[in-house]
Amino acid sequence: MRARLGLNPQREAELLLAIEQLVERQRQLVEESKHEAIRALSEGFANKMERLQTQLTEKDVTVSNIARYFEDVVAGLTEKSHRDPNTKLLNFDWFMERLESFLAVEQRVRWCGVGVVDITSFKWYNDTLGHAVGDRIIERVARLLADQIRSEDFLALERAGEARDLHARFGGDEFCFLIPDLPSCSQAVEIAGRFKRAVESYAWSREDRRLAPRPVQVDVGVVCLRLGPVAERRGVARKLAAELIHRADKLMYDAKGRKSEHVHNANVRVANGQLVDIDARQTAAS
Repeated sequence: MRARLGLNPQREAELLLAIEQLVERQRQLVEESKHEAIRALSEGFANKMERLQTQLTEKDVTVSNIARYFEDVVAGLTEKSHRDPNTKLLNFDWFMERLESFLAVEQRVRWCGVGVVDITSFKWYNDTLGHAVGDRIIERVARLLADQIRSEDFLALERAGEARDLHARFGGDEFCFLIPDLPSCSQAVEIAGRFKRAVESYAWSREDRRLAPRPVQVDVGVVCLRLGPVAERRGVARKLAAELIHRADKLMYDAKGRKSEHVHNANVRVANGQLVDIDARQTAAS
């Protein structure tokens, strides 16, 4: 450089300094580029990780939603299998399972009522006014039954704290119900009577104008059971449940045969694994 440029010492020193500064600046630029590249890679990785986490969270939510959906579907199908499709009341088999379970585990020494309901002269309505009107009568009686015999009347609660169904479609135009926690046997008759009056005072012309001159009536039979110690019921709960329904059914047909305006009832207790009648004096004393 000295030979070709012929620079004096001062110029030569200035040129060398300029070259060194240029090289140093270039080195700095290279280092800065490397840091920028590393930072960009880091930020890109963090963004990718964030996006991945978001996607995983969304997938978790989706999987959870799908699982919840199928749980709801299964619960819905189970619920439908336990209910009459027209009235939405429990079907008779599932009602009997609940009644049996109640008798086997209920420890409160109180009264309970088991009843059977039949629509008076239903065949006449069905044959004369048609099956569509007959179906509407059955559905309306079912609604009135569910409305008038309610689980909250006497704190009829499941162990989990949810109100349980007390009524079911027995079959055809017949229904049955359970009132599980009563202070006295007269309460069951009062509640059943309330339901009977609600049916007979309903404005049936809303369902069909041809029902106005002949409003619907029901016949009701109720068996009131004095619940003694649970030990005497546990081994025979299924038999007791069937016998309670059978007795209530007979009472209902007795009311129907007499064209009674009242609920027919009987009071019983369990003795030696059997239902035995309680006379009026024992009932009043208890």
